[in-house]
Amino acid sequence: MNNPENHSQILKRLAYDLGFSFVGISKAERLTEEEKPLIDWLDSGLHGEMSYMANHFDKRLDPTLLEEGTKSVVSLMYNYYSETKQADNDAPKISSYAYGEDYHFVIKDKLKTLLHQINESIGTVHGRVFVDSAPILERAWAKKSGLGWIGKNSMLINKTQGSFFFLAEMLLDIPLQPDGPIKDYCGTCTKCIDACPTNAIIGDRVVDGSKCISYLTIELKDEIIPSAYSDQMDNWMFGCDICQEVCPWNRFSANHNEERFKPKEELLNMTKEEWIHLNESTFKVLFKNSAVKRTKFKGLKRNIDFIKPFQKHQ
Repeated sequence: MNNPENHSQILKRLAYDLGFSFVGISKAERLTEEEKPLIDWLDSGLHGEMSYMANHFDKRLDPTLLEEGTKSVVSLMYNYYSETKQADNDAPKISSYAYGEDYHFVIKDKLKTLLHQINESIGTVHGRVFVDSAPILERAWAKKSGLGWIGKNSMLINKTQGSFFFLAEMLLDIPLQPDGPIKDYCGTCTKCIDACPTNAIIGDRVVDGSKCISYLTIELKDEIIPSAYSDQMDNWMFGCDICQEVCPWNRFSANHNEERFKPKEELLNMTKEEWIHLNESTFKVLFKNSAVKRTKFKGLKRNIDFIKPFQKHQ
């Protein structure tokens, strides 16, 4: 017998037991409010070379097209915050989400386990699980399910623990008890907008992806980064945490307890000089099973050579 409220409680308990920090549920339906902002963002070219953002437009807005039979969207948050930082303050910086093992592997394993446990506890449930791996508007669904609000830096902000979270989704073919959205708590604060070195945050909840340091160091595949950014990278070689570091809501962040996210000591202890002279064999050791492998050795070296402290004379 179907019992949406009871099944929702069971699902959430199982998710929390697996280490997820927050879980919210929405009815699967087309995201009508998000359609025009997405069209405007794409038409303005703010996605840069991320051409995949323009693909599967309707599926991106409607999860029932992405997975036939979907009745519920489950949004999950997994904490990655850590007070641990790289030892050398002058060393080029890596975004803290990439300190440990690639989150795709870690969270996907947990999602598969969760789906298996749901089937054992509730009965036959069909669905798909995603972590940054499908055309789905994850922040919109997290907002819709009450996990937080979309900040002015376009990040999902949770009222009790900030924004240092990975987002994941489950599309399930059973009706569940939906949660409602919460209010926006950014108020008049503009700290993230003011702190962005490349002025990538161009408006309320609008980010020019082509200017974002994370885009420039990861998504941009050109041989060189545009020279206009030579003095604006703030020493970041992979990703960027600035808009999160200045966000007042992140004073509530709590250290994660995921073993697989713990960084290698040799990574944290790399000096500025060691990064400058990084070779491919060291790269492979440092970043085995790491999200940093996405740039490949050549890409990371490009970034290290470009950022101002190590910029080569033209």
